[in-house]
Amino acid sequence: MIPTITAFESSPDRGKGQARDMRVRWAFEEVGQPYEVRLVSFREMKEAAYRALQPFGQIPTYQEGDLALFESGAIVLHIAQHHAGLLPDDPHGRARAIMWMFAALNTVEPPIVEHEQAPYVERGQPWYGRERLSFLEDRIRVRLAELSRRLGDDGWLDGAFSAGDLMMVMVLRRLNGSGMLEEYPNLAAYVARGEARPAFQRAFAAQLAVFLAASGDR
Repeated sequence: MIPTITAFESSPDRGKGQARDMRVRWAFEEVGQPYEVRLVSFREMKEAAYRALQPFGQIPTYQEGDLALFESGAIVLHIAQHHAGLLPDDPHGRARAIMWMFAALNTVEPPIVEHEQAPYVERGQPWYGRERLSFLEDRIRVRLAELSRRLGDDGWLDGAFSAGDLMMVMVLRRLNGSGMLEEYPNLAAYVARGEARPAFQRAFAAQLAVFLAASGDR
């Protein structure tokens, strides 16, 4: 049975490949697994039928037969555990790859998302301003510096490319346009390596096609 994932009918990232279904698309492309996409509107995401599948009203979701999943990290891990190509065969290597997935989502991504959201959710509050944004940027730089030291001159986080790299690259891409990633040349090169992978390019093209179709621009 071909799995089906959900994605934005009209993505707020405007074709930049930042919506979280991109992570799942990339994982499918890396392991050579076909998949189908069901596009959902913002209205549909908040309705009871969709919330029965995703209680927080977000994308993506994953359905395959009787199995229904949500959370991009859980979906990517499921794909990686059931198809060769994203986790090492060595048990210790597999454990470390999963560790890096958690590090990307739990340690590196939260300050990046908080910085992204601050102008939308905090504007108008007495504490919001340049000082607040600088504080959030400093928190991001702490994590980037730590990650940069760990990566060093290596191509990937732990030997060969894995699901840990997939998730970390996708998290770091959220900094595109901020200038912060370029302060750490090895991390900028690391992201570029991820983006150069053919599987990433196929996933990006598939997500971009949805945006172009929704905007009427072919």
